[in-house]
Amino acid sequence: MLDYSFSFGVGLSACLICIVNIIYTFISGRTDKAQNKIFLTIYIFLAINSMNEIINGVFGANPSLVEKAAIVIPISKYVYFATHTLLCPLFFYYVSNISFVSTRFSSKRVILTALPMLITELMTLTNPLTNFVWHFDGYIYHRGKGLAFIYLAAVFYYVLAIVVLFNSWRVISRRRKKALLFFVLMVALGVVAQLVNEHLRIEVLTEVMGLSGAMVAVENEDERLYSGTTFYNRAALNLDMEGYLMHRRKLSLIVIHINNHDIINRLVDSRENNVIIDMISDYIKSVVKRYYVYVPDRATVVLSLHDEMCDKADELADSILKRFDEAWEYKDFSVMLNATVMVADVPSQIKGASDLFYMLDRIELNRDEKRVLRDDDLGFIMRKQSIEEALSRGFSENSYEVYYQPTYNLNGTLHGAEALIRIHDKELGNLYPDEFIPVAEQSGLIDDIDNFVLEDVCKFIKSGIPAKYGMSNVNVNLSVIHCMRPGFVEDTIAIVNKYGVRKKSINFEITESLAADDYEIFKNIISRLKKEGFMFSMDDYGTGYSNVNSIFSLDFDVIKIDKSILWAAEKNELGMTILENTVRMIQQMKLKIQVEGVETLEQIKLLERLKVDYLQGYYFSKPIPKNDLVKMISIEKASKG
Repeated sequence: MLDYSFSFGVGLSACLICIVNIIYTFISGRTDKAQNKIFLTIYIFLAINSMNEIINGVFGANPSLVEKAAIVIPISKYVYFATHTLLCPLFFYYVSNISFVSTRFSSKRVILTALPMLITELMTLTNPLTNFVWHFDGYIYHRGKGLAFIYLAAVFYYVLAIVVLFNSWRVISRRRKKALLFFVLMVALGVVAQLVNEHLRIEVLTEVMGLSGAMVAVENEDERLYSGTTFYNRAALNLDMEGYLMHRRKLSLIVIHINNHDIINRLVDSRENNVIIDMISDYIKSVVKRYYVYVPDRATVVLSLHDEMCDKADELADSILKRFDEAWEYKDFSVMLNATVMVADVPSQIKGASDLFYMLDRIELNRDEKRVLRDDDLGFIMRKQSIEEALSRGFSENSYEVYYQPTYNLNGTLHGAEALIRIHDKELGNLYPDEFIPVAEQSGLIDDIDNFVLEDVCKFIKSGIPAKYGMSNVNVNLSVIHCMRPGFVEDTIAIVNKYGVRKKSINFEITESLAADDYEIFKNIISRLKKEGFMFSMDDYGTGYSNVNSIFSLDFDVIKIDKSILWAAEKNELGMTILENTVRMIQQMKLKIQVEGVETLEQIKLLERLKVDYLQGYYFSKPIPKNDLVKMISIEKASKG
């Protein structure tokens, strides 16, 4: 049988571990969060429990202390039970706190959850009067019937903590999961061992060892901190957001993005990443507690507002922006920080962590006169994310479709058609190029979309239908961004060669919007493809994107005059002058002219007088699916005999 010296050794070991870890917790400064306070309370209670084991060892091993033992040991046991009974409930609240379950606790739920703890604690505190839980014969301890209730309550909270842990599994980091599982197993081992053999007094030691593991992995937040700061990093923001959303916690977020961060870093000539964060750190801490602050990158800070602070989000955002209108001091520098502030509510506006990070990563793309973005501004950003998701799933769900709008010669005969991409998304409905093409260019999906359209056009030409009905070519829109990609020319030729169609039957349309430095590159691309036999049109001439220099510099076959030029010609004399001079200039350059936006017979008569070459617009047909186009042109041909 184990003697009292074993109990003394176990108690002393556990007590020393507790004292060291408590001191370390205070030294490291991890005492400000609710979970920290619960953690410290558990450690203090375990230290008290360890002293009970020391007292048992000291007095049990010394018969000369029998008289004092009859007084000291019952008091020690009373303090032991008064604190030990609270350990499992505290562990449950600790797990609930780090897994965000506590954010869902209503007042009623808090009371119901705490009821077993309150009952067992009352049993413990009143035991000197009832002897229901334990009693002493001299200084010899005997278990009472009520002890079973203490253990049942402990098991209740223990199981509840495990359930919470596994229900929140995906919002707890891997290291924390391992540490909490280690604690659960160590506690189970100690409790079962001591329940089976009350002389094997290792319960407190196993609890202390398990808690030490939790301290290393959970309370030590180094993996969650943004390097060199006391604020949380991007990974922590992701996990915490998932936790808030999983448990339907309502909160508001204020995002502060420093637009001129690159200039500031060069200005102060610092090699450190935290220049801006260091500048604003003290101010941010005066606004919210440090554990509600996240730094996803060196130029962005996210503040999370909870409970009554949510109602003050707009007011606080304006106050923050006002502070950023003033200079900031950093070492020997006084600098101005150009900030954009965003206010978003969770979960009404931010419905997932991906929504938040999409918004954070695209702040600079949405800078304008507004310095505080909220409501509709955020809706615009979120709409872009939805479109990007629709673009990504479009190929797997076959939601892309190529429409065709016919073009006509001036005499009314069929000339060709323009291929136009559409998306029929299951969530967003029908999407049109004006909205999704810019998003596709930013996200890098434009290459796949352009290739999809080109392949569809090649299949259409290969079918022989265009030639049968007199189409000389089919126009395909190209993104300048796609054209500038390495390997574009080779990939384009490979797609067309795959279907064996005449390259002259494909006319690439390009909206010219190049920087001056890219002219030579783009000119070379057009030249290489024209040598292969492809044709090129300048699209949207007259919109401000294109200019006369483009026509001279790039070897186009057709110039497409934008509909705005045609429509303006009907409104006033100046508009007519612009149209007439534009047409005359292009004709003198020996280039073909196609006019978009033809909607009335009067417009056709005007363009006949100006002797343009091709017409396109709703007067003839809107863009329609391929099968509808074939049906329409076959009817036209039949009607003309």
